[in-house]
Amino acid sequence: MSRCATVSRSLEEPVPGTAATARTWLLLEQSGPWGAKALTSSHLDPALGRALEAAAEGTGVRVALIRRPGRHADPGTPQLRQVYAAHTVPGRVWLHGATTRDPRRLLDLDLAALGAGDPRSFGTALGGRPHRGDPLALVCTNGKRDRCCALLGRPLAAELDASGVRGVWEVTHLGGHRFSPTVLVLPYGYAYGRAEAHTVKEALHGAQEGRVVVEGCRGCSAWERPGQAAELAVRSAAREYRAGVLSVVRTDGAAPRWEITVAHADGRRWRVTVAQGASLPPRPESCDASVLGTPARMDVVALREVRPTALAS
Repeated sequence: MSRCATVSRSLEEPVPGTAATARTWLLLEQSGPWGAKALTSSHLDPALGRALEAAAEGTGVRVALIRRPGRHADPGTPQLRQVYAAHTVPGRVWLHGATTRDPRRLLDLDLAALGAGDPRSFGTALGGRPHRGDPLALVCTNGKRDRCCALLGRPLAAELDASGVRGVWEVTHLGGHRFSPTVLVLPYGYAYGRAEAHTVKEALHGAQEGRVVVEGCRGCSAWERPGQAAELAVRSAAREYRAGVLSVVRTDGAAPRWEITVAHADGRRWRVTVAQGASLPPRPESCDASVLGTPARMDVVALREVRPTALAS
């Protein structure tokens, strides 16, 4: 039976507008095996996992587990766990890191404030401070959610780690396993599908220089899916690859058609029409799917730069 990622690739399903949505990512190191719902089915205390899920609901924060690339036979609970928080809204991007011996300290975080871009509770609760190291590459490797993530993601994470790339972590879930290997690059929050080592290295190098690589890009997690597709279309049309200069400032309409306004930090604006279509023919949306599906796709059908006088119309 064909894997879902193989089918998606062979059908050339587009990746723009498919990234997981999160204004802020909260990442906790947890070694050992992960279940399908890793926060409550790993060697993390499931009561803590449930409490974190409940606390994050509606805040714009997405909580995930991370681990170092390599073998996953449980080496025992790490004495010191790495924790990251990253806010991905352009113009207010930050990435902070901390370590903790007690993951229950994460319950002291103000997740609503973190989701809104205020990192102060990360410092207060965990002693966190701005991350001064290399950008992070989070590779989804959770085979319990979908085997493509393990079969394709784990070799990619291992290859990047073995070649000396810093900041590589395995992560529990980035959504869209049919686009495996999937990777999230922080601090800017751009996700990539069908990623290869050279693309990830280029994306990390770009992030270090404040650039966005659009090849294979699924979108910025700060925006909803129509906005992700619109922002990437503007980047390509305007040849604007600097990070942090484009924002989705307005969304009009509803599925299956939206009018998205994308603004540049220099004052330029674009109106982008995005239509939701169905990816045909029907295909497995995951390896374990018992029925074939037609996943939604975001198609940019019109894009124009608008003058300030036209914005009121």
